[in-house]
This record gives sequence, structure tokens and C-alpha cells, in this order.
Amino acid sequence: MKKFLSLLMVVIMVISLVACNKAPETQSPSPSSPTTEEKEPVTIKFANYAILEAGYEAFWNSVKTGFEKKYDHITIEWVTAPYGEIVNQVVNMAGGGDKVDIMFGEIGWTPSLEDAGLIIPIDEVLTQEFLSDFYPSMLDAGKINGKPYALPMYASPYVLYYNKDLFTQAGLDPEKPPKTYDEMLEMAEKLSKLTTKDGNKVYAFGQTTASVPISGSSLTSMIYNFGGEVLNSEGKLNVDTKEFKDAMEMLKLLDDKGYNPQNAKLKDLRNLFALGQLAMYYDQSWGFNGVNSINPEAKNFTASAAPLAGGNGTGQSVIEAHTLVFMDNGEKQKEAVRLLVEYLVTPEVLNDYLADITPAYPARKSMKDIEAVVESSILKGAANSLEKTRPTTFIPAMNDLNLELTTLAQSITVGDKDIDSAIKDFKTAANALID
Repeated sequence: MKKFLSLLMVVIMVISLVACNKAPETQSPSPSSPTTEEKEPVTIKFANYAILEAGYEAFWNSVKTGFEKKYDHITIEWVTAPYGEIVNQVVNMAGGGDKVDIMFGEIGWTPSLEDAGLIIPIDEVLTQEFLSDFYPSMLDAGKINGKPYALPMYASPYVLYYNKDLFTQAGLDPEKPPKTYDEMLEMAEKLSKLTTKDGNKVYAFGQTTASVPISGSSLTSMIYNFGGEVLNSEGKLNVDTKEFKDAMEMLKLLDDKGYNPQNAKLKDLRNLFALGQLAMYYDQSWGFNGVNSINPEAKNFTASAAPLAGGNGTGQSVIEAHTLVFMDNGEKQKEAVRLLVEYLVTPEVLNDYLADITPAYPARKSMKDIEAVVESSILKGAANSLEKTRPTTFIPAMNDLNLELTTLAQSITVGDKDIDSAIKDFKTAANALID
């Protein structure tokens, strides 16, 4: 019996040793079966004109570096072209079968991209939970036929920038900017008498009228100031109103008095303002980046105010936004884009950008009190302006319509055409685009 028990113990020990030395199957996966930590590499094609601009390049490259560090299976590939060419670049690439995944740009580009069939509604990429944190009015600004096609990263009305030093020189209180066009005209009379140290003329008030689409958007905002509109909610022309004509009459008055530089682009107005040759002007809030790049000392004399109220209007303004739009290149690409957007539109990434590079108001409700806004001396004066913004009705020919608005503006300023005739010509051209 003892021999039997001894033999049994030996057998049990041998079996135990074999079991202990046998490697578990999960420790030796086959080369073709990736572990749960491995993810398939993805490259996001990101169209972004700002990479070519000195004021923005460092920020966007830091976004690329930070995002790729967090998601090491995703790579951002920049697709670039100058500001005025990036839309055509994206359209031409798509025509050749090479669609980008995401694009950064102006909200006014949205209708052209949607009409070309290139972009998809943002809720096909982003979750409802994420989108619910955005101000509804800002999402509405990017809607076409009831669907949101553009995600605002941040937004701005057309704020009134003014030079506090020039106000002081003209005997005006730099802490009391105008609230109405009538008040502005009274101040402009004094400001227009100033000259720079070099003897150059100081323009009192700047409103862009040059033949570029963004000038048409700015003119639309001026029309909103007076309570008018260009298109109604159904996308039909609505310019046979006192409010629309009041805005045109003000534009002509500014030209007749020599207050407004003729045929100026926004970049021209920014240059004049930076050099102390323009006392007040309308711009998107982030236009200060252009001013600051010309004259870093501009922050010491620049202040902002809400858009002016004219006639029967209350000073409403167009919502302008730098936006993200998306293309459909499959679910894998859309998922990578979702992760990028949720990384990008956060206070951690945007705070310093909005504070130091692009003064603007966050589009997310949870970001309304971030330091970049609360502590901004540039944004402070126009802090409540977003409450009076209104979205623009989009039509496919939006850019062309904006160009026709600039033609109207130039005909009554540079061309000295009577306002009624100029509006009649505008209606003919605009209706041909809309119909």
C-alpha cells in the first residue's frame, strides 16, 4: 500500500510540473491577430489656409502635435492654399476623386460647399451630447434647409473697433464710444480733422466695400444695424424697404464727407487702423490679429464697442464664425475627425489662441467664462454683442450675392450713382442669381 501511495504522489507531482510549465494560449497570439491596444492607422486630410499665415501657423501646428501625441494612431495631413484659393483647391481635389476629411474656414463658404455636394451635416460626425453644448443660434447660423452643415469653433459679430488715443486727441471720452450712427457722425466730424505726426489724413469711420465676398457680408451686417435685411427667411430678396435704403444712404453720407476710405478691403482698414490713420471701423473680432501683426503696440490704443444702431434698427449684426465642415470618406475617417474636433474645441486648446491670437467669443456654452474672454481688454467693450446677432439665410449663390452688394456700394460711392437707381440695378442682378 505504501508503495502504491508513493507512486501516486510521484505521478501527481509530474502532472503538476507539466501544467506549470505550459504557457497559456493568450500569451502567444498569432502574428495576424492584433492585441486590443493596437489600432489601425488613420490619416486625416485637413484643409486649412491658416497654416500659410504667420499669425496662425504656430497654433495649428501645436494642435497637430498635441492631437497626434494623444492619438498616436492618427496623423493630420495639411492641405493648404491661400485664403482666397482654398475653396477652389478643395473643390478641384474632390473633382479628381481626392476629398479632404475636414476643412477650416469662413461660415460664408458653407453654402457653396454644400451646393457642390461636398460636405455633410455635422451631426453625421459629432454626437448630440457634444453638439448640445453649442449655442443654438450659432448652430442655426450654419444651417441649410434646416440641417447644420458648419460647426462654429468661435464666433463674432461685426464689432466696432476704435482708437482711444485718437478719441483723446479729438477731445472725446475714450471710455464712451458711440452707440448709434448719429452719435458716430458727431464724433466723426471731430476725428476727421486730425492728422498723424507725418501729416497723413485720419479717416473717421471704416466700412469695407471692396469687391470680395467678405465685404458683402460686412455690408449685410450694416443693413441689419438699421433693421433691414437682404434676404428673408425663405431666401427671397427683400430690399424694397426704408431700412435697406437708410443703410445705403448712410454709406453714401460717409463717402461724401470723406470719412470712409473708398473701395477698401478689410485688410486695408486693418492697416490704416494699425498705423493710426483710422479712428473707427467695423471688423470681425479676430480682425485684431491682422492689426496686431502690423503694429504690436495697437493693443494699447484699441478698444471695442457693440455695433451701432441706425434709423429704426437696434444694432443687430451678422454672426460671423470660423467653422469646421466635414466630408464623408467612410466611418473610419469620420470617427477620427470626431476625436479631432472634440480635442480642438476645448478651453484647454482654444483659451490662449482666443486670448493672444484671435479675439472671439466661444461657441460652446461651457466655455463662456474662460479667461480669454473674461480678461480680454479687446473684447470687453463688445461683450454683449452676440445677444443681437442674427443668422444669414444661405443660398447657393451666396458669394455672388455678396459681390453684387459690393457693386451696389461702389456704385453709390465711387460711381456717385443715385441710390434708387443703384438699388434697382442691384435687384435685377441679385434676382438673376437667386432664381
